[in-house]
Amino acid sequence: MELFEDVIKVGIADMNIAKAPRKIRTTGLGSCVGLVIYDEKIKIVGLAHIMLPDSSLANKTSLNVAKYADTAVKELIHRLKQNGGKAVRFKAKIAGGAEMFPTQNTSEMMRIGPRNVEAVRKHLKAFNIPVVGEDVGGSNGRTIEFDTNSLVLTIRTVNLGVKKI
Repeated sequence: MELFEDVIKVGIADMNIAKAPRKIRTTGLGSCVGLVIYDEKIKIVGLAHIMLPDSSLANKTSLNVAKYADTAVKELIHRLKQNGGKAVRFKAKIAGGAEMFPTQNTSEMMRIGPRNVEAVRKHLKAFNIPVVGEDVGGSNGRTIEFDTNSLVLTIRTVNLGVKKI
């Protein structure tokens, strides 16, 4: 472990880009989905902390594109391309989408975690970006960190330890 790690932090409903040798991290993934899209040839990665599946009901005058699956996927791809990434090389890893308060009679509208995961997968598929690793569902929060050198996504899940994909 290095004494000083150069880590870019991504907040809730936020996104950013990192290039090797930097790492990029987001915390507090409950029903939210952490989406990582990367180009392994030039070692660039984008990370979005997505809160909701669809921006159609959002206020269009002050739309936060990182907050919604439909707009975040598109914007992350755009930013990666602006920084030299090639769409044909893009791969994705996702984590999160937990049901933080599961109950037997939860309506479909309240199943935010699973709906977020479905929406992210759907929009990645529309851009022909394969999901090469995922850790989704369950009922525990997660912190994720992507290492641009190793291309490994480390997932720390509350009460469940660490997993690498």
